[in-house]
Amino acid sequence: MLELLPLLLIIVPSYSNIVQNCPNFCLCYESSNLVECRNQNLLSVPHHLSHSTWMLDLRHNNLSRLDPASFQALWSLRILLLSDNRIEKVSPRSFRSLGFLERLDLSYNQLSSLPFDFSRGLGSLRELRVPSNRLTVLSYESLRHLESLEKLDLSKNFLASVEQGAFRGLSRLRHLHLQSNLLYAIRGGYFFMLQNLELLDLSDNNISSIAVESFTSLHSLRLLALSDNQLSHLKFKTFINIQTPSTHMQVSGNPWVCDCDLQRVFGKINSVRHLHIDDYENLTCAGPPQLLGAALDSVDSQLCVAETATVLVITITVLVTVIAAIVMAERNRKKNQDKNWNELDGPFETQDK
Repeated sequence: MLELLPLLLIIVPSYSNIVQNCPNFCLCYESSNLVECRNQNLLSVPHHLSHSTWMLDLRHNNLSRLDPASFQALWSLRILLLSDNRIEKVSPRSFRSLGFLERLDLSYNQLSSLPFDFSRGLGSLRELRVPSNRLTVLSYESLRHLESLEKLDLSKNFLASVEQGAFRGLSRLRHLHLQSNLLYAIRGGYFFMLQNLELLDLSDNNISSIAVESFTSLHSLRLLALSDNQLSHLKFKTFINIQTPSTHMQVSGNPWVCDCDLQRVFGKINSVRHLHIDDYENLTCAGPPQLLGAALDSVDSQLCVAETATVLVITITVLVTVIAAIVMAERNRKKNQDKNWNELDGPFETQDK
């Protein structure tokens, strides 16, 4: 049904299908129950829309807020398009009558938060798009009733952190887009209960650390995007906990510190049959200084060799020092022993004379 949306938007209906008592500045197509109000500089949602309206297109207008009366009695609405407006506030209970809504697009607006009951009444929603807004916080209460949601796009916002368990009510979620935010760490519990999640996009954030248990419950994950963050090291346990038939990862664009530990982690990951690093050949070193800009796959075989050589040199140095100390101690012992014998010989020689 949702896949037919682009076709519905470009179909030019015959004039016999246009409803005569349509709100001003809108086009209403009776055959598809579609109401189109794009690019009309509307300041509010048109009233007196037909109860049988199936899709409402309000893109590219000047809406600044949504309130409980905005979509009152639109029980048949399946698709609601509100992108490219100036919406700053969604009042509580704004979507309470949209029990059959399947797709909601709020992209390119000015929302800084979602009300605590944002999801109330949206039990049938399958796709929610809120990219390119000003969201700074995300709470469990705002999303808890979206039990049918399959796709959630929160990209290009200002999210620095996510409330623990914010997504735990989204048991059917398959795609989660969090790229281009300000996340600095991934903590355990962020993605708890998302057993059907197939795509997790965390690219283009400020992530420098990932809790070992972060991805443990993601049993269906196919793509994990971690590119363009601030990761310098990884822990192998973080990824071995991903128990899936096949998971592809993207990790380029991070400031990797190329050392033996990093080489071992990537070596272990590449040896696991169900884990695949798609862009390994694109990884470059940000440290140490002598490897700045070098491709990791061109130096990875040397990293542990260099470390082994360093350890070997240190070990040999320590060993030589210990041996030298032993030799010196032995020499001193013999010297002292000879001295003591000489001192003992002295009195006997005197008595003989």
